[in-house]
Amino acid sequence: MRAQDGFPPGGTEVSPEQRIPEWGDDRVAAPILDADLPGIDPAELTEEDLIREMESLHRTRLDTLRHATDSALATHLRRTAELETEYLARHPGREVDPSRLRDA
Repeated sequence: MRAQDGFPPGGTEVSPEQRIPEWGDDRVAAPILDADLPGIDPAELTEEDLIREMESLHRTRLDTLRHATDSALATHLRRTAELETEYLARHPGREVDPSRLRDA
């Protein structure tokens, strides 16, 4: 079921790619993770390759957001989520820079 704006219900409880409607008459949601989608399984990447892939995606983020098709943006979001999820799984106790914390 979709809200009147064409986005799936659930707000932040759905993945970013599910919040992007495919513009058109039928407003089909972007594809969810699928074995046929491009990209090596992040779990198979070395640490160096994982970081390089994330850097590449972040470097192209604004251009993709502003100028890519809806399906390309959905793919970009999906891949970013996959890689960042893998990074967080590998580094659950990652060091947080105190200068990045907000004062209460």
